[in-house]
Amino acid sequence: RIKDARFRQIKQLQELDPRSLPSGVSMPLLHELATGAYLDDATNVIAIGNSGTGKTHVSTALGLEACRQGKRVRFYTATELVCELEEAREQHGLHRYLRRFAALDLVVVDELGYMPITSAAAELLFQALSERHETGSVIVNSNLPCGEWGQIFQSERLTVALFDRLTHRCHILEVNGESYRLNSARQRAGKSSAAAT
Repeated sequence: RIKDARFRQIKQLQELDPRSLPSGVSMPLLHELATGAYLDDATNVIAIGNSGTGKTHVSTALGLEACRQGKRVRFYTATELVCELEEAREQHGLHRYLRRFAALDLVVVDELGYMPITSAAAELLFQALSERHETGSVIVNSNLPCGEWGQIFQSERLTVALFDRLTHRCHILEVNGESYRLNSARQRAGKSSAAAT
């Protein structure tokens, strides 16, 4: 199941430093989500925040826990999902693809809003995510605040409709703050400077 989920890297919740978590995220909430109870009623998770603040780490860790509980999980970047949807449509297999997509217990969509997509691709993405409404959970990570999702979908109508479906049952994590990667680089640079002197 973990192999089938296609995580980019394996990340665990216990690897997170609670002291470094943004104020909009708490370890008790993450541990509650890790139990998988949110999957039973198709509740979604939306993580919004700057690049490098732990959104992918958190969503991967939650996906990993779901795999361990016997759930079928699939991790995509938004670009990967769009490419698969377009390929399925071109090969006249979109209906079959959407049926398999809707049958997954948990879908993680990472990096929504990082790369521009066409209006046709936005409609496909809307269709795929709408298929899961009230049937399966979605974790969506985005660097754009919810109010700016119109930039992704290029249609106020689509944006409002999708946001309504995703937030019907939803935990919203505000994952803003300084980049972990930037902080790590600064710490390494500080250690190197200290060692050189």
